[in-house]
Amino acid sequence: MQFFTTTTGQVLIALFAVINLFAFFLMARDKRKAVHGKNAERAPEGFMFFLATVFGSVGVYLGMILFRHKTRKWYFQIGIPLLIIQNLATVYAVWMVIGLW
Repeated sequence: MQFFTTTTGQVLIALFAVINLFAFFLMARDKRKAVHGKNAERAPEGFMFFLATVFGSVGVYLGMILFRHKTRKWYFQIGIPLLIIQNLATVYAVWMVIGLW
């Protein structure tokens, strides 16, 4: 797998990690504000879905599970796993087109 040794591959992997870490910590922050902050400004659900769409779905999903946040909302229960599948399908399709697989 030469993709992981190229500079472009390493930058894309680092970008993927940063987006997922940001999404994970956003879920943690929003959960903390939901529990402790009475008039705290929380993160909009649409922004969480946006992060999941731009390859942060794993971070959002792990945040949901670990912090038990947004787990009762049906659109998070269904939408985030579907976005994980969509993210994987997009990566696979791009790799097949570029010829790195």
